[in-house]
Amino acid sequence: MADVKSRREKISSSLEEGSMLILYSGKSPVKSADETYSFTPDRNFYYFTDLDIENAYLVIHKTESKTVEKLFIERNDPKLARWVGEKPSKEHCSKFSKIQEEDISFLDELNGYIGDTLSRFNIKSLYLYLKSPHWENLTKEKLIAQEIQRLFPYVSVKDVSAKIAELRTIKDEEEINNIKKAIEITREGILNIIKNSKPGMYEYELEAYFDFSLRKSGVKDLAFKPIVASGPNSTILHYSANERKTQEGDLVLLDLGAQYNYYSGDISRTFPITRQFSPRQAEIYQIVLNTQKEVQSQVKPGLTLFELNEIAKKSLAESCKKIGLIKTDEELSKYYFHSVSHFLGLDTHDVGDKNIPLKPGMVITNEPGLYIEEEGIGVRIEDDLLITENGCENLSREIPKEIEEIECIWSVL
Repeated sequence: MADVKSRREKISSSLEEGSMLILYSGKSPVKSADETYSFTPDRNFYYFTDLDIENAYLVIHKTESKTVEKLFIERNDPKLARWVGEKPSKEHCSKFSKIQEEDISFLDELNGYIGDTLSRFNIKSLYLYLKSPHWENLTKEKLIAQEIQRLFPYVSVKDVSAKIAELRTIKDEEEINNIKKAIEITREGILNIIKNSKPGMYEYELEAYFDFSLRKSGVKDLAFKPIVASGPNSTILHYSANERKTQEGDLVLLDLGAQYNYYSGDISRTFPITRQFSPRQAEIYQIVLNTQKEVQSQVKPGLTLFELNEIAKKSLAESCKKIGLIKTDEELSKYYFHSVSHFLGLDTHDVGDKNIPLKPGMVITNEPGLYIEEEGIGVRIEDDLLITENGCENLSREIPKEIEEIECIWSVL
């Protein structure tokens, strides 16, 4: 079980006296009529509670004399339980969250508790996770901020995202093991795709082999929507329709990830549907692979993701000039237009500022690529790296990526 108590102690120590932190677990949005999307917990709530429950709140308030942790959950409805099962009990929530049962209350007590605490304990700051990639996304946290500012105008609302990111970017042993397991399951899915591939299959048929491997391993959710991009689709960075019929001579670019205990694997591999790379495909593939190896060799604490991308760009540009694909470094952007790395963890594109120096315990991706639209050749090779004291450990090193390794996969059938 995750050491969530220690995590809460760390975030509490970063808050000033006279402050409150509220984190919401989330709720499944309506899909259509009475159908909802599958629930997935807010990752910050999960990180600090180890609880996979809907419509719950973690509230921490800090005064000069003490720090109080409270959890608010839904009451069980015996009639509804006959249809969908019982709500998690206080005992269950206490076991996983390490919050005492007497500090777990029900949702109908939440508003009174927040209002009473803000008034009685001279709370001056309210921390919420307000960072959102979508301007128009009116989250529960933003609604809480609006209501608190209306009722308690003297309370300053602050964004806690940077403080949480500082904690989440450094993975503990259990988190690393979860990522390793996600990668292991992803490996089996990728090999299942390649072994069963042949020209004429639809991309969604290839994807089905990945889905089967994950389901067989007990994985209920993916780290992200799978990319199974053949031929010209391999040159589209985030192609995910997966509906084209593969043809003789195609390269197939896979960008896939299993999710284990909500931790993500994120792996890319590219293979020839006809089981052997053409000379041109092999030439482009080797350039990308050499770049990936160069980046990995230089990864170490102190560098930033931005600096790693500059290393990747330099390596790709030099090789592309040698084969006549480009004449100047500036032309590389036509064929390589994304970054080589992002943080990985509870989110596939995990929290963390790309400009901060890498530290031991961080997990990042290493994913250079080349996308030559006019030739219908797209190659991306992606591994997941754990930053160590002196360099990095490739957590996905067991997934074949050398040309000879890939071409030999079918020979062992």
